[in-house]
Amino acid sequence: MAMRELETLRLALRPLQLADAEQVQILFPRWEIVQYLNARVPWPFPENGVRAYYLETALPGMARGKEWHWTLRRKADPDKIIGVISLHQNRDGNRGFWIAPEWRRQGLMTEAVAKVTRFWFEDLGQPVLRVKKARENAASRAISVREGMRCVGVTEEDYVCGRLPTELWEMDAATWRSLRASD
Repeated sequence: MAMRELETLRLALRPLQLADAEQVQILFPRWEIVQYLNARVPWPFPENGVRAYYLETALPGMARGKEWHWTLRRKADPDKIIGVISLHQNRDGNRGFWIAPEWRRQGLMTEAVAKVTRFWFEDLGQPVLRVKKARENAASRAISVREGMRCVGVTEEDYVCGRLPTELWEMDAATWRSLRASD
């Protein structure tokens, strides 16, 4: 499935490009953003970490058709990246996202999540969406609850901030469709 731009009421979700690395490198390495990300994310974050991740992981994954990454931009200021949202075809972690702290608590990530979840089920035809998150990540947890996902398991995982209880959230396509029928 080829990458395409997605839109919400207030956001443009543009397919990630190497040219985005410079702007994201300035925005991303902040504790408020990385603390609940998987411990694979190095901390302190390297000076050229975003470019390396794009070249070694994200862009090759997109080229293989196994990953989809979008930058989040407000339609009112489309040249400025405020976050990233991604989908991955792997067993227990299909979606991930982050947004700069100054753009939180405005419902922007909820809009982006709804759009990429629709892409997952409708465009990609996937049967189940699974996401992992640190139990302490209350904002991310709230998005999953609002979306209608259910917690199906608890483990412990390593995050940038340390080892934490981790919840596995899940929703199948039939549940997603039934919940959207009332939208």
